[in-house]
Parts: sequence; C-alpha cells; structure tokens
Amino acid sequence: MQARMVAMEEGKDQASAIRTSISRTLPLRLLLFCLLFAVLAIGLSIICMYSLRFFILQQTVAPSTFRPWFEEVHTIERWIRPPTNLWHSINDNELLWRASFVPKIKQYPFLRVPKIAFMFLTKGPLPLAPLWDRFFKGNERHCSIYVHALPSYISGYPQSSAFHRRQIPSQMVEWGKMSMCEAERRLLANALLDISNEWFILLSESCIPLYNFSVIYHYISRSNHSFMESYDDPGPYGRGRYDSRMEPEVTLGQWRKGSQWFEVNRMLAINIIEDNKYYPKFKEFCQPACYVDEHYFTTMLTIQVPHLLANRTLTWTDWSRGGAHPATFGKDDMTEAFFQKIFEGQACLYNGQPTSLCFLFARKFAPNALDPLLELAPKVFGF
Repeated sequence: MQARMVAMEEGKDQASAIRTSISRTLPLRLLLFCLLFAVLAIGLSIICMYSLRFFILQQTVAPSTFRPWFEEVHTIERWIRPPTNLWHSINDNELLWRASFVPKIKQYPFLRVPKIAFMFLTKGPLPLAPLWDRFFKGNERHCSIYVHALPSYISGYPQSSAFHRRQIPSQMVEWGKMSMCEAERRLLANALLDISNEWFILLSESCIPLYNFSVIYHYISRSNHSFMESYDDPGPYGRGRYDSRMEPEVTLGQWRKGSQWFEVNRMLAINIIEDNKYYPKFKEFCQPACYVDEHYFTTMLTIQVPHLLANRTLTWTDWSRGGAHPATFGKDDMTEAFFQKIFEGQACLYNGQPTSLCFLFARKFAPNALDPLLELAPKVFGF
C-alpha cells in the first residue's frame, strides 16, 4: 500500500513537471508570435505612410513645365514634322550633331514637298518685314523662315507675320570673325531639323527679293548647282589673307574668296555643319584683316565639291563706291529706273547655259526704303 502511494506521488510529481514545462513554453511562443506580428504591423504601417505621402505629393506638386522638343507620336509624323517652337535649350554641339542625321534610304516613305529655308542673319528687327510678308503670302507650303538676331533682342512680330516666333536661340556675333560663320552654321542646323527643307538661302535684314516667290522657287529648285560664290583673288584682299599655317588642310592654291550671302542644297548644308576638319584652321588662322565669312565656306566647298558650285552669288550688291561695305540705298533711290539698271546688263551661266537672270535678291536697303518698295513691288517685282 505504501509502495503504491509512493508510486502515485511520483506520477503526480511527473505530471506536475510536465504541466510546468508546457506552461513555460506557451508564453514564450506566444511572445515570439506577438513580436513577429508587431514587426510586420510596423513595417506595413511605414510602407502605407510613405505610399500615402507619395500619392499626396503627386497630387499637390505643380506639373513640370518641361516639354519634349518633339512630341512622342508613334507614327512617321514624329520624324518628319518640324518643331512647332524654334526656341530650345540644346547647345551648339548637340544641335549640330542632331542636324547632321542623314537618311540612308533616298526614297521618302511620305509625300515630301521640298521647301526653301530663308535664313535671316540680323542684329535685331527686320525693318523690311512687311515687304517679305507680302512675298511669302500664299507660299507657306514651300518655305520656312529662320531668324538669328542678337541674344538680347526680343522680337514682336504680329501673329499674321511670316516672322512670328521664327527666331532661333542665338549667340553674340562679331563682324569678320568666326562667330559670324558659327551663326550661319546655327541657322543651317536649325533649318536642317525640318526634313522638307531642301534649299537654304542666307539673307540679311537689308535684303529684298527682286522677283515673286514662284520665279525664285522655280530658279532654285531646277538648278543643278548651289550658288556659292568662289574665286581666286591674287591680290592683298584674297591670297594676301592666306596663312601658310593652314596647311596641309588648305594650301594657297586652294584658297578662295566669295560673297557671304549664299544658297546651298541640303547635302552641302550638312557638309558645312558637320565640318570639324577646316573649322579649327579657319578659326585660328583667319582673323581680321582676314574676314573668315568671305573665305571659310567657299574654300571648303571648292575643295570638297567644286562641280556642285555655280561660283556666283544670287544677291546683288553695289561695291562701286569702294570701302569695306557696299552701298546702302534709301527712299530717294527707289525708282523703276534704279531697278531697271539692276535687271539689265546681267550675264551668267545657269545649268551651263547663258542667261540674263543672274540675281534673285539685292542689298543693302535702308529702313526708309520700305514704303516706296511696297508701292513699287506689284509692278517691278511681281508681288
């Protein structure tokens, strides 16, 4: 009996020990479970808090003012549509690089209407703009306009004008220095962004058209040559400006001179803006009294593609009075007889054939010549 009691006591003690062990294990597991749950709850709370904060910020922050230069349109329009706004923030290196893109397939997969890019290199306003507006009217499908003025100039052309919002980002320009050619390359590069521009004409604020748009478009579009004046001047203002340090890229025999005012086709425009072979030489070794705008492009293109140049300019100027600048004509000069003298006595080659129609534009005309020019235009110029 006593042994049985002892056994019962021992069994009682074992059961008690098991219950004690279980009671100790359960709170520990419960504690671990609660701790894990708390960690997960805190993590989810942090994630929710930052997600909510991000959502609120997205709703309250003003939308970005940045707009891509070309809208993302998943059609051919993305590649062929010119920029609606000529003002951009890319630098010259980026601009020249972008403008140098050339399609390898020559056939266009869309109806391309070739256009003339009229590029105006000016100091500020275009006092003869009303005459040009009349010239461009009705021909918008066949032309593009670009204006390079001093950076400080803010244009104010009315919306009805062909020059409205046609000013490109510019840099300071100094007469006779490389900054002049850089401005011309900047104009070409901006114009090349419109893939429909096929011909490129450089003009100044004092230039006028001598014929209506149809005559000029027909003359340029059917020419086998680009109109870049190029000749070998053996005198002090030609070869006398050459620096032998330009060799071997440019030799004395290759040195050329020509008018700053030119017309080139798309291929030659790309040649000009992509050049990094001749540019450093002319920038370093052609400085006043070597006027680089009279030598750089004409020498380079004569070396590269002499057979594609007409070796004459389309812009008439009067150098008969002598000096560093051509004559300027004002309102008192504006008569039919004055322009008849310009039209008569011309002789040149067009597509290898003699012609008397040699100049399409003329300069320099003073601002006060505008009113008589507008009066003469229908009869004399045909517009």
